Amino acid sequence: MLQSLDTLGAGFQLASHDLDIRGAGNILGDEQSGHVREVGYELYQQMLEEAVAELKEGGETEMDGKWSPTISVGATVMIPEGYVPDLTVRMGLYRRLAELDTAQQIDAFGAELIDRFGKLPEEVEHLLKIVFVKALCRKANIEKLDAGPKGVVVQFRNKEFAAPSNLITWIGEQGSTAKIRPDQSIVLQRDYATSDKRLRGAAVIAQQLAKMVD
Repeated sequence: MLQSLDTLGAGFQLASHDLDIRGAGNILGDEQSGHVREVGYELYQQMLEEAVAELKEGGETEMDGKWSPTISVGATVMIPEGYVPDLTVRMGLYRRLAELDTAQQIDAFGAELIDRFGKLPEEVEHLLKIVFVKALCRKANIEKLDAGPKGVVVQFRNKEFAAPSNLITWIGEQGSTAKIRPDQSIVLQRDYATSDKRLRGAAVIAQQLAKMVD
């Protein structure tokens, strides 16, 4: 299930031509953040975080010390009603997903879904992989990872990274395919024509950055 993401760093190829920075909308193409088909999981997290924030009377929207990175790959990410018809059960599954941190936990959750509801729809497979990428992003302090057909934009939470020297080395290794914007976000040129490629690419980048802070 997640094995395909675990080894994506192998053979990671760099493009040879320079990146023309024209703003997030242009580099990401037509499929940008806020994709309407992703609302299932993202809307649940937003609702839960807002409820927690209200209880804390204006405190930060974190759940038990967790914060939720924003991942956009233009893929359908949700538990379809046709797969799990009961709304209460679906919400409970989303709640459990928000607590998962490791590939082993996510794989076990996926196996449970197969046992209870049958073969995973594509939307659920994407969802499990997004949860895995989110866990990596939390480790690397990535607040937002936007992947579009022409590249990726990475933004760090509070503009902080735990291993800045490693990050500088990594950016240098990307050659002309990487740029740092004035807002300190990182732009990487990549050829991600499909949502599957964007999801895999997002996992590669998140894995590489997370390993720097081990």
